[in-house]
Amino acid sequence: MNILMLGWELPPHNSGGLGVACYHLTKSLSHHGMNIDFVVPYTAPHPNINFMKIHAVTSLSPLERNNLGVYDSSRTVLDRELPDIPGENQNIRDVQRRYVSFVENFVEDREFDVIHAHDWLTMEAGVRAKELTGKPLIVHVHATEFDRSGQQGGNPIVQEIEQMALIAADRIFAVSNITKSIIVHKYGIPADKVEVVYNGFDAKELDGTYLYDDITYRYIESLKEEGYTVVATVTRFTVQKGLTHLMHAAAKVAEQYDKVVFLFAGDGEQREELIDLSARLGISDKVIFTGFIRGKKWRDAYSVADIFVMSSVSEPFGLTALEAAHHNNALVISRQSGVGEVLHSIFRFDFWDTDLLADQIIGLATSPALLAEMKHNIQDEYSALSWHDIASQCITQYSRQSDMKVLV
Repeated sequence: MNILMLGWELPPHNSGGLGVACYHLTKSLSHHGMNIDFVVPYTAPHPNINFMKIHAVTSLSPLERNNLGVYDSSRTVLDRELPDIPGENQNIRDVQRRYVSFVENFVEDREFDVIHAHDWLTMEAGVRAKELTGKPLIVHVHATEFDRSGQQGGNPIVQEIEQMALIAADRIFAVSNITKSIIVHKYGIPADKVEVVYNGFDAKELDGTYLYDDITYRYIESLKEEGYTVVATVTRFTVQKGLTHLMHAAAKVAEQYDKVVFLFAGDGEQREELIDLSARLGISDKVIFTGFIRGKKWRDAYSVADIFVMSSVSEPFGLTALEAAHHNNALVISRQSGVGEVLHSIFRFDFWDTDLLADQIIGLATSPALLAEMKHNIQDEYSALSWHDIASQCITQYSRQSDMKVLV
């Protein structure tokens, strides 16, 4: 079966979990015998990907693509209609116009069985490919505009693009029941058109030659020797991630228990706001900011931590929680995060409930037995989430949608 896969990023050039999910899904699909052409908007080598063909739409570098403000659509997406003639890649709509044009030309002389488009950035191209080929369109929703805006609604233009594609899709994959609920209730899509396809986890991909280097966070290691517990979050610093709530919870922890330190690993538009907030709350000595990290430093951030907190206001899934569990973290997850649907040995809280979050952190920090138990129990849960099984679920839908098209 031939799959036209439309995505926005792949490792090592990803800025978030979307690229990670696309990588593991396509790798597992290829192991099942699927032939995949994957379209990305930038030009860069992908040295670890030899199981599918990758096609570049523009000459943009991954960094130039990142600077277009994909996760700040209220500022960068101002026009509903794509430009008639592609511009010079100066804004996100110019790049999306080039993406659609590339797909239009690409499908002229190639045969595909299924079109699989990931998130709003590629949805217009997916709908256009369906119009030109008549092939079934799968729209895979990793996050909606409601998620990215912290449930504030976000950019109405992006919402319209999402709704148009969700209506046009033959089948919709949602990464959690939380996401399915948004699709059904915010966009008015029939529930039976949406299938929950959770993300998986591949521990082998993370092991390799990695060895934790305690020099990376030497200061934190010195605090751990003095009995401190390390609480970490590894994420983009955006309103969606609920980090101001985590910071307020950190201040409440500091009032009641001294030996906890917080590691904020990542970057984003809220960075300066969070640094200022930590100072105003009087806990700047308890909070460490790493800046943007990837590769070894990213894994070292997980490894130095004892507790991982996902404080998201709206998190469709949350792959970082599985990565943290793999690095022996106890998990504290907001109830608004989809990963909590597949994990049970965790603490959960509503993102706004900073009192409960503080109590949960203190409970773990002051009870070594409880902390060890939660770290141990989560291992069997996250390791059971198989990309192989998820690929099988996708292929079942590919075949079903293809057969339905033939019958029509």
